[in-house]
Amino acid sequence: MDMKSMNKTQKLAFSGAVIALYIVVMYLTQSFAFGQYQVRIATAIYAVAYLFPFLVIPLGLSNLLANMVMGGLGFFDIVGGGIVGLLTAGCCALLGKKRITHWAVAIPITLIPALGVSLWLSGLLGIPYWALAASLLVGQFISGMAGALLVQALKKIWRKS
Repeated sequence: MDMKSMNKTQKLAFSGAVIALYIVVMYLTQSFAFGQYQVRIATAIYAVAYLFPFLVIPLGLSNLLANMVMGGLGFFDIVGGGIVGLLTAGCCALLGKKRITHWAVAIPITLIPALGVSLWLSGLLGIPYWALAASLLVGQFISGMAGALLVQALKKIWRKS
């Protein structure tokens, strides 16, 4: 099945499954997803929007929910995480729409969360922006590469027309 043959009910069910997967992965990896080098492997799931652009909003919601339940840093982290999720998934969807190589999803998955989240975390935690951004870039690079590999694997299952 390719994404163009999915009806609204299938897209809604698929979106719910992806949100659940994101939350479960965040829960299972939270021990290293919130440290100095935040390896938020769940953010690799943003790459799926490359193949399924209708997942942009569900993926933004996923990050918002994860920060609400597991983050503990308040309003800015919750809302900011949702915005970062929307932007990151949106960029991945745009790359897929423009038929740019799937390896390019590593760029927004690495840069947008690391540089975006650092905007409010530096103020909340009292850490200089570039010091925090540098440590987040390390962790997000791992997630970015995992996202590209995820798309590569999924392309074998779902054909993009």
